Amino acid sequence: MTKQNPIPPEAPSRKILIVDDEPDMLSMLKLIFEKKLDCEVYTAHSGLIALEQLKHYRPSVVVSDIKMPDLDGLELLTRISAYDPTVSTVIMTGFGSIDMAVQALKDGAYDFLQKPFSKDHIVRVVKNCFERTALLRANEQLQQQVETLIAPEGFIGHSPALNRVIELIRRIADTDATVLIRGESGTGKELAARALHNLSRRRKKRMVTVNCPALPEQILESELFGYVKGAFTGATNDKKGLFIEADGSTILLDEIGDIPVPLQTKLLRVLQEKEIQPLGQNRIVKIDARVIASTNQNLEAKIKAGAFREDLFYRLNVVTITMPGLEEMKEDIPLLIHHYFDLFRKRYGRNRIEIDQDAVNCLCRRKWPGNIRELRNMVKRLVLLSADGRIKLSDVEESVAQEKDPSILNNIDDLCDLPYGDAKAEVLRRFSIQYLCTLLRRHNGNVTNAAAEGGMERQGLQRLMRRYNIVSSDFKL
Repeated sequence: MTKQNPIPPEAPSRKILIVDDEPDMLSMLKLIFEKKLDCEVYTAHSGLIALEQLKHYRPSVVVSDIKMPDLDGLELLTRISAYDPTVSTVIMTGFGSIDMAVQALKDGAYDFLQKPFSKDHIVRVVKNCFERTALLRANEQLQQQVETLIAPEGFIGHSPALNRVIELIRRIADTDATVLIRGESGTGKELAARALHNLSRRRKKRMVTVNCPALPEQILESELFGYVKGAFTGATNDKKGLFIEADGSTILLDEIGDIPVPLQTKLLRVLQEKEIQPLGQNRIVKIDARVIASTNQNLEAKIKAGAFREDLFYRLNVVTITMPGLEEMKEDIPLLIHHYFDLFRKRYGRNRIEIDQDAVNCLCRRKWPGNIRELRNMVKRLVLLSADGRIKLSDVEESVAQEKDPSILNNIDDLCDLPYGDAKAEVLRRFSIQYLCTLLRRHNGNVTNAAAEGGMERQGLQRLMRRYNIVSSDFKL
C-alpha cells in the first residue's frame, strides 16, 4: 500500500484497532480496552481489512496478531509504517521466537507480546503507545506549521508582531532606503538585514557585514574605507575597503552605536554624498552601497550624552525596523522549539531523540531574556546532552539550573584528576545543591515561591530537592 498524502487529521478521541483472525480474542481485547482506557475500539479479522480501516479511522494504536491467513502481522506492520509512521503498533503471537521479536522491533513495532499476557500488562503497553503517538503527531503538526510559516526570508512564526516586521521588510526591501534595525540581543537583527538584501535587486552580490564593536577605531576606519600603500606604518599594499567591496550590494553595520564619534563623521559623509576617501589618498571614490545599520542600544540616550551624532542618527533612521522580543511572540515559541529541535537532531545525527510534551511546555513557560538566540542555544544543548534518546522535563530543569550560574565552573581544579563524565556530574551536583539552597534561603523555605523564581514547576523543584536530599524546613526562619 502506498503512503497517502495528506493523511487525514486525527479526531480528538484516541482510537485503537485490534487485528486478529480469532473472534474470541477480538471480543476479549475490545472489552478490556473499552473498560480500562478512554478510547474508541475498532476490530478487523484480517490484515487486508485492517489496512482499509487504517485509511478510514486513522487509529493511534494497532494491536495485531502475527499469524493471519491473508496478510501476516509483520507485513501489516511494514505497510502501516509506510502509510503512517506515527501509528504505534504492538505485535502479539502465541508462537513467537526471539528472532521474530527482534525482527518486529527492527521493523518498527512498539512492543512484541507473547500470548498469553496479563490484562494489566497490555493495557499499560497501549497507554504508552497512546503517549508516543500523541507526541509524534504533535511534532508532525508543528513541522507542517513550520514548513507553512517559514517565510522566504527565513523567519519562523505567525505572531502579529513578527508578521508586521515581515510585511515591512517586503515593502522596503527592493529600494535603496537606508534602514536602521533596532531590537534586543538575540531577536534576529542580522536575519532581518539578510532578508532586506535577499529580497532586493542587489541579492546577486554578497552582502558585506561589519561587526563594529569587534575592531578598534583605527582598524575599523581602515577596514571600512581602505587605504593606499604607505598611508601609515605597516601599509605595505593597497587595501580595498569594505564600502568599495559592497559597491552594488548591501553593507550591514552591526551594532553601530559602538562606532567612535570621529568615525561617525566620516560615515555621515558616505550616507550624504555616496562617496569615500581611502586613507592616504586624495581622490574621492563614488560608491553605490546600500547601508543597513543595527543596534540594541538606546541611540537617543547616546545622543544626549554626546556619544552619538544626531545628524547621523537621522540619516540612518530613514526607515526603522524594530525586531520583537520573544515575549511579544509567545505563540511562536512551540514552532521555534520544534524547528531547532529538528535542526540539531539532523545536524548531530540524533534523529532518534524525542522530546516529552511536558519538557516543551516548560520551555514555553520560561522567560527568555536572550530571546531567540537563547532559546536556540538551549534546544541545541538539550539535544547534545540527551543521554537516553529522550529529552524529559528534568533535563530542561537541570539545563536551566546550569545556565543560572555558570561561574560554578570556574573552580574545578580539584576535579581534574577525575574522568570527564565523573567531573561533569560532580560540577552539576555541587551547582544544583548551591543553587537550590540559595533559592530556598531567599524564600525562607517556601517551595512555591522558590520554584516561581527559578522558573520551575513546584513539583520539579521538589524532585530536585529529593535528589539532593534538601529539606525545605531547614530554611524556615
